[in-house]
Amino acid sequence: MEAASLPAALELVAGGGAGLSPEKRAVLGASLLLLQRDYRFERVWFWGCIQGVRGAYYIAEGLGPDRAAPRSRLYSLNCVEWSLLPPATDEMVAQAEQLKGRFQGDPSFEYTYTEINAEDAERLFEDGKKIDRAVGIIPRGAFVKTPLGSVRENRHFEGLSLTEAKKLSSYFHFTKPVNLKKKTLLEKADLDPSTDFLDSLEHDIPQGSWAVQLEKGGTVVVLRSLLWLGLTFYHVPMTKQYGYIYFGTGEKNLDLPFML
Repeated sequence: MEAASLPAALELVAGGGAGLSPEKRAVLGASLLLLQRDYRFERVWFWGCIQGVRGAYYIAEGLGPDRAAPRSRLYSLNCVEWSLLPPATDEMVAQAEQLKGRFQGDPSFEYTYTEINAEDAERLFEDGKKIDRAVGIIPRGAFVKTPLGSVRENRHFEGLSLTEAKKLSSYFHFTKPVNLKKKTLLEKADLDPSTDFLDSLEHDIPQGSWAVQLEKGGTVVVLRSLLWLGLTFYHVPMTKQYGYIYFGTGEKNLDLPFML
């Protein structure tokens, strides 16, 4: 969620239990604006909160002009002081995936893990990218890809119609596409390369991993992930208002295939 619209956006996703205390909202709104100024980000998004055993990690993202470029990520323990996270390497992700259980909420806590072979490390790295792939969601048409390859916000985007807003095919993962590359030339011929350059949520596995609901008297469309419990996306049809946030433990719902 964008820092400037955070208070109103949190109200729109509160139906799923996601939220912050009034005190946290106040300090977060102020600190994110200072974060944007100090780091000279073009935009700052509040990614969400990962709840640990001893405390919580609040995560923010800093963006530049090209929205598809790698984002800077920062964390805070109190919503006031922020620390820049180093980019995650393949090795770091593979090591982190070996750890089981919840986060501790203490950056100084030292975990132990066992060594794994290269084949398992590659598999774990792919699994580790899934939560970030799931969290970043945008409506179709909200961003456009220029002929030079950069991704910009679409100034002409005025929101999805209510009919389109209720379809999973109208929402994209805001990360490097995977399924798009597998489409045939005939399928790609029906796509607009300036807007259809990302993977749609309708192809997510397992099928049924998203719940789509109308809330606030049918004025807001809310998507909730059943695979990553705590992930919520909202869009107000016919407006530019949309966003996503995560409030959870960072653990994948491995029981989902048996629940569907």
